[in-house]
Amino acid sequence: MKRIIARLDIKLNKLIKGIHLEGWRLLGDPSPFFLDYYKQGIDELIYIDAVASLYSRSSMKELVAATTRDVFVPLTVGGGIRTLEDAYEMLRSGADKIAVNTGAVKNPSLIDEIATKFGSQCMVLSVQAKRRRQGEWKVCYDSAREQTERDVVDWITEAVDRGAGEILLTSIDQDGTAKGFDLDLARSVFETVDVPVVLSGGFGEADDFVKASKFADGIAIARQLHFKKVTVDEIKRQARMNGIKVRLDES
Repeated sequence: MKRIIARLDIKLNKLIKGIHLEGWRLLGDPSPFFLDYYKQGIDELIYIDAVASLYSRSSMKELVAATTRDVFVPLTVGGGIRTLEDAYEMLRSGADKIAVNTGAVKNPSLIDEIATKFGSQCMVLSVQAKRRRQGEWKVCYDSAREQTERDVVDWITEAVDRGAGEILLTSIDQDGTAKGFDLDLARSVFETVDVPVVLSGGFGEADDFVKASKFADGIAIARQLHFKKVTVDEIKRQARMNGIKVRLDES
């Protein structure tokens, strides 16, 4: 069963959207957006605090709590998770899974700690991948403000060995472009690890979901949902037409 996931990037409890994880545009209160996606039949939500690493903290506990009062789909929350206590606070606020990027890059043992304490199913490794050359991507963090020399596939392999139970894989090069996913990147990761991979960055039209489904367990969509360029139903209908199993709504 392939998952359709709405990704909401957050800055100080406001919804934002950028291109290549920069040049953020303010879209306002996230509440109408996540409620609309829930009514459309979205399978999951992802919240990423885009400035939490910059300020070494996250301000999303209230937003997470408000969301889970009205929306009953799995919720992944990332941004500013540096300790077990940070993870616990988000889980206590209502998150189902914790996505960790900067905290894990700087302290890989955090992956082990979260997976051991809360279970691998809660520990999502968030990866921001920047293409260097054909078949090679490097790990970035702090919303792509910082780059490393670490190879993406090697880093993900290590993280899974440490207990990461899911990968949120974002292509910096494709993010916000609506030009399609980096399928070479997706293939490289999907064929290397045996945990679910959620692909983010580049969704443009329903057919992109069909193409990505070969190399991902789910896709995360931001821009095209936020600007009403596509609906969840359109994506699901296209998926079913191509023999891809997606969750059917009771309605």
